[in-house]
Amino acid sequence: MNSKDIIESRIPSILKEKPELAKEINAVIHFDISGDNGGKWTLDCTKPEGWVSEGINGASKMTVYMSNDDFVKITEKKLNSQMAAMQGKIKFKPMDMGLAMKLAKLLG
Repeated sequence: MNSKDIIESRIPSILKEKPELAKEINAVIHFDISGDNGGKWTLDCTKPEGWVSEGINGASKMTVYMSNDDFVKITEKKLNSQMAAMQGKIKFKPMDMGLAMKLAKLLG
């Protein structure tokens, strides 16, 4: 499992199963994942489908920066997202704690 698999396959599957999460997030979020198997993606939860696209597309409410390894660990519940944020392993720009907590529901 790597960030590409998680973002391009797992996240859309979760949003199809739980469309209320997309409605709750209701924002465009960019992911900038560093390291091997990293990349850049846009998650657009303002749309009814087609939420994920490769690259940085349009204006976002928040950009999430982290390494591929930490991203995978968070989604596999091997790393607590709140602890990772406090340790500086995840960076949010701008920091929007409410939106970050909503995103944690999707990833965790």
